[in-house]
Amino acid sequence: MSKTVDELRNEIRVNVGRHERLVSSGFTKEALAALCESLDADVDTEVIPGKGVMRQAISDEVPGVSSSRDQTSGFRKQELLAIASEVSEE
Repeated sequence: MSKTVDELRNEIRVNVGRHERLVSSGFTKEALAALCESLDADVDTEVIPGKGVMRQAISDEVPGVSSSRDQTSGFRKQELLAIASEVSEE
């Protein structure tokens, strides 16, 4: 059986040093910043930028996530699968 979106998000959170969430929720700014750092994405996380900026940086780094996607919405399941694969390789 394939993983749910929530399971994929939690897998990604754990792989970048964040904690699992017990409830269904999208990524926080802090989790996105940790993901950017893990991927060595081209974004300054000293002062945490907006979610759209970090989603764009992640999209630019992960094959399988279109950099022309709508950055105002969360990642879709196929994108989460690509991101989870990328961070699990590190």
